[in-house]
Amino acid sequence: KPGMTRDDLFNINAGIVRDLIIGVAENCPKALILVISNPVNSTVPIAAEVMKQAGVFDPKRLFGVTTLDVVRAETFIQDFAGEKDPSKIVIPVVGGHSGETIVPLFSQSKPAINIPAENLGPLIKRVQFGGDEVVQAKGGAGSATLSMAYAGYRFTESVIKAAKGQKGIIEPSYVYLPGIDGGDAISKETGVDYFSVPIELGPLGAEKAQNVLSTITLEEKQLLEACKTGLKGSIEKGIQFIAKSPGTK
Repeated sequence: KPGMTRDDLFNINAGIVRDLIIGVAENCPKALILVISNPVNSTVPIAAEVMKQAGVFDPKRLFGVTTLDVVRAETFIQDFAGEKDPSKIVIPVVGGHSGETIVPLFSQSKPAINIPAENLGPLIKRVQFGGDEVVQAKGGAGSATLSMAYAGYRFTESVIKAAKGQKGIIEPSYVYLPGIDGGDAISKETGVDYFSVPIELGPLGAEKAQNVLSTITLEEKQLLEACKTGLKGSIEKGIQFIAKSPGTK
């Protein structure tokens, strides 16, 4: 809604996610868990902490769905790509899932696309704050529900295909890095345990985290610094919510 902050969303959704994950931990602890409830930067750590306290946490089976940021990047770049089918363009989007924590790596788009320097900043901001644009366009009558539904469908379909044995499926997702192959190095490089990077999916969930940070541009490094600052506070907020929640220890 207009005027709502991520803190407002946290106050509503944190308890809902906690209670749902308590149910998962008790009844289906080996489920593949896809968290799409905002603020994802905090709700994924909430889910992890609940599973840890229940003694059933498997980092490979917990995902924060950040696909909407990828969908926006692939769509908005059409103004410069000459290619009108977003599915034929791959753009890694790393970091988190809100505002400045979203870092689209347009320098790594495949195929390579030349974005005029004067257009790059506004394009990045549009990816980061696309949700606000939709809320304003709807005059406060709703948010980005249709595109979020599509993003949820796309990521879920990829997870299901990988679970059934299909190889070569890679989707960015916000995960607990230390528990995933390749994630430790990214965690040490970024200074955060939760971070969205391209993930190789497999039958058991997240098979490998791909480090795409070694070739980012100077401008993207600056975006990454702002991202890390925002993520640290959001992650800790989720962890502390569970630490202070009665009945979850």
